[in-house]
Amino acid sequence: MIDETEKRILDRIDANREQIIAFAEDIAAHPEPGFEEVRTAGKTAEFLKSLGYEVKEHLAITGVKGEMKRNGGPTLTVISELDAIGCHSHPMADRRTGVAHACGHHAQMAAMIGCAIAMADPEIRDELDGNVNFLAVPAEEYIDADKRTRLKEKGIEFCCGKSEMIRTGVFDDTDIALTTHVHMVPVEEDFYLGNPPCNGYTAERVTVRGKAAHGAIDPWNGVNALSITTSAVQMMGLMRETFREEDHVRLHNVIRKAGDVINSVPDEAVIETKVRAASLERIEQVMEMVNRAYDGSAYAFGGKIEREVLQGYMPILPREADEALIEAANDLGLDYRSVQKGDFNNACTDVGDLSHLLPIVNFTFKGFEGKLHGADFKITDPEKAYILPAKLLALTAYKLLRNGGEKANEIKDSYMPFFDKESYIQYIKNITEKKAD
Repeated sequence: MIDETEKRILDRIDANREQIIAFAEDIAAHPEPGFEEVRTAGKTAEFLKSLGYEVKEHLAITGVKGEMKRNGGPTLTVISELDAIGCHSHPMADRRTGVAHACGHHAQMAAMIGCAIAMADPEIRDELDGNVNFLAVPAEEYIDADKRTRLKEKGIEFCCGKSEMIRTGVFDDTDIALTTHVHMVPVEEDFYLGNPPCNGYTAERVTVRGKAAHGAIDPWNGVNALSITTSAVQMMGLMRETFREEDHVRLHNVIRKAGDVINSVPDEAVIETKVRAASLERIEQVMEMVNRAYDGSAYAFGGKIEREVLQGYMPILPREADEALIEAANDLGLDYRSVQKGDFNNACTDVGDLSHLLPIVNFTFKGFEGKLHGADFKITDPEKAYILPAKLLALTAYKLLRNGGEKANEIKDSYMPFFDKESYIQYIKNITEKKAD
């Protein structure tokens, strides 16, 4: 049975239903890549300002934070993600950048905005014993090595949105983060409550140095960088039988460059290699295997290897569905299931990093067709993808912060962080500053 404040929350979101849907569709029609979400950020800031929030902009270049401060109590931060994913073949892909909202981030944005609409109501805010902030974060998707170099020239040290915001103190006032996403784990139900374990990853940019020679006159005097690369990638493929199922290892390579002209022996190749696994330890072990493949191939052909370590994401520290989230789902009459033993998300997200510092209250939702990150991904049910997630966020926030913030304080007090801010920053710096060549 919902109380009067909960009814007011739901009524306020329903009254703004068309505005929420229009916001989502506008974001979907104007996808932008990570750290370049200028239009998306501007629209988000404008919307939050119109609701009366104190808005901070240009956080980690494009991030936006809406705050409505109260005295005392826990602080919740509702998070959404600004960026789109590279998918040239998607019908709504930007012709210039090739990115599209095949990731469903525009649905997150709609859910956050819908929750912000509810929490802007003074009568609702008066019932909260704590604070609710709204944070639109840049660059959840992978940033390639060349772009990372350009970003560092702009002062971005950690080239993942949430990680850079941890470094710069954006999360310093956050006690609990509320996150959501379209389904990543295959579940039949419309909603999936809690945070299952999730892969993390690390990556590196590998430059293979060979020796140029004429491809017809004296190729035997050259050292073929492409041959070294091909040999290394083949060895990685043969290693796959050593990957245990419980480690959820995934190994990806993209060759960025493999020579300059076809009639010369290629003297330089550039590859980005990405290793995903369920634990930081296993990620490191597999990357060592990858590096041996590169080193062995280079030795066999007489070439050299140079490496640049690229920051990845940490595996998520799993969390069962919290009581407030389950109560809110029941009040809404949702079709849902909670995280169960054996569930696993093979994808990666920088929410993993955040989960090492803060408790994460998370759910995912349906309302779409097609494959995540695929050309056929599309929202088919705005109610399930935009409106109901907004209601679930808002009701959960209210249940966490009512009655003196009792349930929020329980979560806050029972959570044991793996890192604090300073140790996290040092850990990332130790990884990215490590010389691997």
